[in-house]
Amino acid sequence: MRMAMNSTNLIEAIVVDGGLAVAFELIAAGRIVKCSVSRESLQDYFWLQSDADEARVLKIFNDGRHRIVAIAERKARRLAAASIRLEAADFQR
Repeated sequence: MRMAMNSTNLIEAIVVDGGLAVAFELIAAGRIVKCSVSRESLQDYFWLQSDADEARVLKIFNDGRHRIVAIAERKARRLAAASIRLEAADFQR
């Protein structure tokens, strides 16, 4: 499922790992980086209910997309990795 391409979002986010994460891609430093954010992060920092279904998980992700992508971009540049996983600790201030 492709969406209009822009500088940060290449594909529509999808729920993966049996509902334990949301996967998405972004472009950082001129390269495509595969990213995921844990369900725990969405529960702890974006008010996702523990019994939420897949549609609700994606809605919460999309509501917080700007912040999630910004943190993922910073982590991707810092680590220079092809893939990154955002955990709850990444959202602590």
